[in-house]
Amino acid sequence: MKILIRIVIALSIFGIASWVLIQVPSVQDRLLVTAFTAIGSASDNLPKEDALSAAVCGSRSPIPSPGRAETCILVAAGDDLFVVDIGDGSNQNLRSWNIDFRDIEAVLITHLHSDHIADLPGLHQNAWVIGERSNKLKVFGPEGVDQFTQGIEMAYAHDYVFRNEHHGDAIAPLEYAGFDTKVIDLNNPVIFDDGDLKITAFKVVHEPIEPALGFKFEYKGRSLVITGDTSYTKSVIDNSMNVDVLFHEAQANHMLAVMEKSLRGRGADLLATVLDDITTYHTTLIEAAEIANKANVKKLVFYHLTPAPRNFLQEIMFIRGVDEVRKEWTLVEDGTLLILPVGSEEIVVSNM
Repeated sequence: MKILIRIVIALSIFGIASWVLIQVPSVQDRLLVTAFTAIGSASDNLPKEDALSAAVCGSRSPIPSPGRAETCILVAAGDDLFVVDIGDGSNQNLRSWNIDFRDIEAVLITHLHSDHIADLPGLHQNAWVIGERSNKLKVFGPEGVDQFTQGIEMAYAHDYVFRNEHHGDAIAPLEYAGFDTKVIDLNNPVIFDDGDLKITAFKVVHEPIEPALGFKFEYKGRSLVITGDTSYTKSVIDNSMNVDVLFHEAQANHMLAVMEKSLRGRGADLLATVLDDITTYHTTLIEAAEIANKANVKKLVFYHLTPAPRNFLQEIMFIRGVDEVRKEWTLVEDGTLLILPVGSEEIVVSNM
């Protein structure tokens, strides 16, 4: 009992002393320096060995889910980084992971729905200001992507000038503000090939969006495919044959049906109609599992989750029936990281 009393007294004295100390400005300053140094020196957790990797910087559709950003996948091929789609909230994830924006070679846009493009202005700012770039940020996408990036440049024209006038060319060079945009020609679908890394675009079905794209990455014998938004389509099977990893969008129509019925019961018919509409141009988890089986994919990864599970019960509902079709699959959250080491068949599932 005496020992317990002494421990309580000691902890009380320590607590009081700590409280007194943190009121001192010099102590506060020192703690801030320590915290700031730790943040600045934190690792981005991408693999140091040569590998093809993919980190989920946004895992949900437009339907909100706390703790999840809209669609985004960061692909690392060795030291080169590519961002596939950049939905709302995803840029903040990239920043919090200490990603070096100077290493981003290009942004690849699957289609021009808002949940795939909303954070492009923010990504550009992070790549431009103190980016020490020697070129503008490259953006590849379907027809209309040039109009989109031109619109951003027009909207941010004053911002670019103000930052340059305030910080100067060393920090915010006007020469590299804005985008180097390429509209993808599906007659020439290889958009990047340096001998080690090859990136190929292919068409998917997401009517009435025309065209909507998927992307295949091949790096030193490892491979992955990202579908973007699509209904069940043979092009995904054809382009995913024998790949290591298939990132396939996943929609739980059985959950949407329950949500739609509830909304109509509350008189929210317009929102209920939206949920009914989206069942026509997405892929269910069961369909995605069947696609992965037909393509002989090693690992299926469900992303662009609709509706993204908010808790364990919803997750159980979301994946209902998948195990009856396929065993090798992963359901992502923001930060899910897949690593495909070069010279190996290993697929490591980790987290940023």
